[in-house]
Amino acid sequence: MAFFSSAIDTLKILVIALGAGLGAWGVVNLLEGYGNDNPGANAHVR
Repeated sequence: MAFFSSAIDTLKILVIALGAGLGAWGVVNLLEGYGNDNPGANAHVR
């Protein structure tokens, strides 16, 4: 039974780490959306 308890604890850590990684990625994507006020980013538009 100790094996299952250890496996569940490991899965909890993996799920928390995955959620934190996805959350950080989402924040970065949101912040990148606010970078469109840079005229150099629209150099391809005539």
